[in-house]
Amino acid sequence: MRMERSEFYPPEDLFEKARVRMDQLKKAGERVDYITFVADGEPTLDKNLGREIDLLRSLGPRVAVISNASLIWMDDVKEDLYKADWVSLKVDAVEQETWRLVDRPHGGLYIKRILEGIEGFASNYRGTLATETMLVKGVNDGLECISQIADFLVGVRPSAAYILVPSRPPAEEWVKRPDMDNLKEIYAVMSEKLGPVVEMVGGDEEDSFFFTGDIVKDVLSIASVHPIREDVIARLLTDRNCDWDIIEGLLKQGVLESYCYENKRFYVKKVGERGMRHEASRPESGSSS
Repeated sequence: MRMERSEFYPPEDLFEKARVRMDQLKKAGERVDYITFVADGEPTLDKNLGREIDLLRSLGPRVAVISNASLIWMDDVKEDLYKADWVSLKVDAVEQETWRLVDRPHGGLYIKRILEGIEGFASNYRGTLATETMLVKGVNDGLECISQIADFLVGVRPSAAYILVPSRPPAEEWVKRPDMDNLKEIYAVMSEKLGPVVEMVGGDEEDSFFFTGDIVKDVLSIASVHPIREDVIARLLTDRNCDWDIIEGLLKQGVLESYCYENKRFYVKKVGERGMRHEASRPESGSSS
């Protein structure tokens, strides 16, 4: 786990890969609204983020960055994110102990500093700002905690305040989503303070991915970012007239691994196969939420 910004990839290499993919989408007749930074970890750890945004903007679509906000207190991070058209920041708690239980951050990070950074960023940002709050049963789903989060977000004034629940296999087996009755109460509290910008996200995995002609590459590309449901893979295989032997082969090679969560089977690219991780307070596949 780290909190120092570093260079991970040459910006020009990233741009070239995005350009090739954009060409594929154009030929397939697909429309692209945003090019989104959603790294296998935390995108603001990349010190070239601002340069990359500038390069990708030349391809036409708007640029979005999904961040856990752990480094938003850094001035250079703010400057990079100001360049994006759409930014999402995580606010899972406003109290130190609860925040640490949910996000398990780097020991050198402190929620007070992060919240101040979010406020500073929001006051100067001219793009579309969204927030995400991941709820974990028995940790940050109490109404007092929710009310504190909502009070903070009132000052931030996000265009959208998303409430999320765990839908993919978490790092800890004890992590569960809040009960439905509790979620209704949480939504009511948030909506009363923030109005119609609050949106409850059910958590079902999006399956409207764009696919190339290489089935193995497609599966590994998705599974390297987040776990992919078994039914999504099955539908992809069916659409391409392929059978499950392809997935069995990847499992035997040790490239993919599978496990269950909430009675659903997921597949993820093994950590050792993912290359350099972008980590700050919590990588996507290494947090309790």
